[in-house]
Amino acid sequence: MRPQRPAALAFILITVLIDVMGIGLIIPVLPQLIKRLAGSEVAGAQMLGVLAAVFGLMQFVCAPLLGALSDRYGRRPVLLGSLLGTGLDYLLLYFAPNLWWLLLGRLIAGVTSASITVANAYIADVSRPEDRARQFGLLGATFGVGFILGPVLGGVLGNVDLRLPFAFAAGLALLNALYGLLVLPESLPPERRGTVARNVLNPFAPLANLGRYPLVRSLAGSFVLFGLAQQVIFSTWVLFTEDVLGWTPAQNGLGLALVGVTTALVQAVLVGVAMRVLGERRAILAGLLIGAVQFVLMGLARSDAMMYIAIVVGSLGGIAGPALQGRISRSVDEREQGSVQGALTGLNSLVGVVGPLLATWVFAHFTANPQARVPGAAFFMGAVFSLLATVLVGLVLSRMPEQQGSSLDDGQPAR
Repeated sequence: MRPQRPAALAFILITVLIDVMGIGLIIPVLPQLIKRLAGSEVAGAQMLGVLAAVFGLMQFVCAPLLGALSDRYGRRPVLLGSLLGTGLDYLLLYFAPNLWWLLLGRLIAGVTSASITVANAYIADVSRPEDRARQFGLLGATFGVGFILGPVLGGVLGNVDLRLPFAFAAGLALLNALYGLLVLPESLPPERRGTVARNVLNPFAPLANLGRYPLVRSLAGSFVLFGLAQQVIFSTWVLFTEDVLGWTPAQNGLGLALVGVTTALVQAVLVGVAMRVLGERRAILAGLLIGAVQFVLMGLARSDAMMYIAIVVGSLGGIAGPALQGRISRSVDEREQGSVQGALTGLNSLVGVVGPLLATWVFAHFTANPQARVPGAAFFMGAVFSLLATVLVGLVLSRMPEQQGSSLDDGQPAR
């Protein structure tokens, strides 16, 4: 069993922090930019779904390939290329004179969006199997901190100039690439690297390979449903707050910062507590169920206070992700962590093609018609998806022991 590498873990967390800050910078202003270029609110909402679907499609096609390449050539070069592409994407968004430029930017972002996949594999590389749930929790906490700093800064800059956050995000991404080039160590030594299969160019092939791992195969339906639910928040939250609550970019930035604060606290502190008190299985189920409650509260929100309550309650559901991710990583061979993480990202990206189109269509349909105006309809749909995912996860975990056997603790896959 290899020892942990705290220095390497710190490096990747800083890299992810800067990357997430860049993402958070543009969230409060991207919907407004799209609506301005599209010419109307309904057209803007629908175009937001199209651009998100294009991003998801490119990520689905490319993420498994990049994950496999990181297994073969190391995490560092793939991560650096991803960060460089992200910087170019933000520059395109800053200069975009029309929706076609935005589309090109989203295409580039989808191709190079390997940072999360490789970060997950990096964490698995430098952590002991029994510590991975906690380390994935630290990664989630880093996301939270990034979403504290990024959206607030993006909202403030967006009130000055709607495009200014894109320039700032480009600078962060390029600075992050330089940081990685000079500081970030490689986490995967040559003796633990695998090979790139011939069918890696087929994005569906890694999904089929997931069938080799019983836990991942059994949870595939849950991943799809949970991904569809999450796409509702990603695609319509800012649209909802602007339409129903009248929030400005600065207010959306503050709201997203609250998401970041609560996420950081939950994932840095409560994940470990929940694992000890509830156990892995009950922590996963409790987190997923709380997530379903959050969707209902968001759909019903008609005041700032109600939305803030929904954010705080929903953050408690963050205990599920690291616990589930830790269990999955223990069921996967050490040499295939990148491939499996890439395939899971690809599965989520495939959902990301359908989810934004569905969520934004539901939002546009139920806000455009005065006789049937239910602006929270997309959130209620997300609650249904989340509940179904919780039921499926519960059925799968009920057939498994609370703790994996020793074969999983030493990193060998369950067959």
